[in-house]
Amino acid sequence: MPRLALCLVCPLLSAGPVPGWWSSLKASPKLESPFVQSSESAVFGKLKRTGHLVIMPGGRVRVSYDKGLLVVSDGRLLIQYDAATRTAQRASLAACQREMPLLGVLVAPATLERTYRVLVLPDGRVELVPKVGGTPDVILEGKGAFLWRVSWTDGTGAAQTLELTHPRMPSSASPALFRFQAPAGTRWAGKP
Repeated sequence: MPRLALCLVCPLLSAGPVPGWWSSLKASPKLESPFVQSSESAVFGKLKRTGHLVIMPGGRVRVSYDKGLLVVSDGRLLIQYDAATRTAQRASLAACQREMPLLGVLVAPATLERTYRVLVLPDGRVELVPKVGGTPDVILEGKGAFLWRVSWTDGTGAAQTLELTHPRMPSSASPALFRFQAPAGTRWAGKP
C-alpha cells in the first residue's frame, strides 16, 4: 500500500533507477551535438539525414540539416526555412509544442509530464506515453550525462530515430544563433 501511495504522488513511474542523463536534461536543457535522423516507412523506404543542433534554456533551438533545412526558435517564434525552395514559415513556439508535443523533448523537457506519463524502464531508457490520443509514444535513451537517442513513430507511420552523435553541454551561445535572417528572395508561407 505505501508503494501505491508513493506512485500516486510521483508523476515519474519507475521500474528502475532514474538515469542521470534524464535528471540533467530536465534540470538544464543545454545541449549541442551533430546528429543523424533516420526514417523508415513503407512509402519512402529508409532515409537518413545529418545535421547539427544547439539547444539552450528558454526554448532557444537551432537545428540545421546538412542538406539545407533550418529550424530556429528564439523561445517565442519557431521558423522553418527550406534553402532548396527558398521558403520559410513561422509559428509561435507554444503553438508548435501543442501540435508537436515531441518538440518538448528539446525545448522544455521539464514540462513533459504535462503531456506524457514518464516511465523509467529497467534498462535505463525513458518511455513517454501520451496522456491523450494522437501523440506518439517516445523512447529516450542516454549515454553518460546526455540524451543520446530519441525514437518515435510519426503521423505517417514512419519509424523515426534522432541520434546525437557527439553530445556536449555548450558553455554559451550567441543570441544571434537563434534569430533567423531571411536570405534575399525568401518566400514566406502564410503570413510572414
